[in-house]
Amino acid sequence: MPADLSVRFIFPHAPVRPITVNGGMAMRGWYDIRSISIDENEDTAGIRDSASILAGLIDDEVAKEILPAKIVLAGFSQGGAIALFQGLRHPERLAGILALSTYLPIPDILMSEASGHTAGLSVFMGHGTQDPIVPLQLGEQTREILVARGLEVEWKTYPMGHSITQDEVLDIGRWLRDVLSC
Repeated sequence: MPADLSVRFIFPHAPVRPITVNGGMAMRGWYDIRSISIDENEDTAGIRDSASILAGLIDDEVAKEILPAKIVLAGFSQGGAIALFQGLRHPERLAGILALSTYLPIPDILMSEASGHTAGLSVFMGHGTQDPIVPLQLGEQTREILVARGLEVEWKTYPMGHSITQDEVLDIGRWLRDVLSC
């Protein structure tokens, strides 16, 4: 990031909750995953609860006089799903959404609740072409939904699984500079 770009990063941890696909073991998760196909039988209540946590963090920053238009929501996997869910529903326009190796949760509900401030919203999506956890197809479907809704989606794929590469980090840095320098 450029030295003259003032940025604060906040990295919240997902709450500990039972995750069905892991035998009900309590672990960090933004919502329960009930099926190997992560986009089936989604935990709507858990998604909404986690989005409320994120909304509270946004409210905290706004109380510190940070404009919503200078806030980027970001996340990987479940965190990316929650960033998309809350970012698209937030009543004020945000700077952007960074969504890595993820998908759009409960898309029918989300699209009916999406804010009127999403047209032209900048979204960076990065996804591994060999992701065994969140199939590339789910990321592509998410991109198509967002583009159809009028969002500006920068879509990048990388030769990797469910992870992050140095090339992706460089692309993220460039995208962040662009959306936060406005």
